[in-house]
Amino acid sequence: MKKLQALKLINQIQNIRKKNNINWMDMLRLAFKHDPKNASKIMLSIYREDQRVSKIVKKLVKITK
Repeated sequence: MKKLQALKLINQIQNIRKKNNINWMDMLRLAFKHDPKNASKIMLSIYREDQRVSKIVKKLVKITK
């Protein structure tokens, strides 16, 4: 029963993220269209922060095995 509830919640999160990812990509297109130089700088910052998150996730996975 708890697994079913968890899966339902995960599905809800997935649907919300799916819609928000479309919005995020629309914003990205707009930024590159109107100010590609600054949009590139922002994307580089986002990329670097994502790399930091990935490193933390790797640590988390390793300690929870």
